[in-house]
Amino acid sequence: MNLSGPAKKMICFHLATLPLLAGGAVVFYRSWAFLPFAGGALLGTALNVAKTWMLDRAVKKLAGMDAAKAGGFTFLQSMLRFLLTALVLAVPAYAARWGVPIGVFWGAAAGILTHQIAVYAVRLFTKKEGDA
Repeated sequence: MNLSGPAKKMICFHLATLPLLAGGAVVFYRSWAFLPFAGGALLGTALNVAKTWMLDRAVKKLAGMDAAKAGGFTFLQSMLRFLLTALVLAVPAYAARWGVPIGVFWGAAAGILTHQIAVYAVRLFTKKEGDA
């Protein structure tokens, strides 16, 4: 994978927040009951890494497209990322009906929310070209 600098930073941030989420679950549950939440957080983190890779690849493809094609391509990429997020949230929610702990859903939701935090952190800590 040939990723850009900000994409690498975001993926590193996602991978760094996973142990924090799992550690928070250990502190909260204080037993092996933290595993469903940690599994859901792993699922959400994996989705975030995939979405970051997809977004980076889409930006590279958009550089050589004309405006008419770029609009449709951007829409399709956004819908695909949205559907992947919905799928990752829907599977644990429906699986809870069959006895899977609901902690998987909450872990996945927490893992997915780290994407917005990663975007903010990368923008905050990345120097712009004009900054010294």
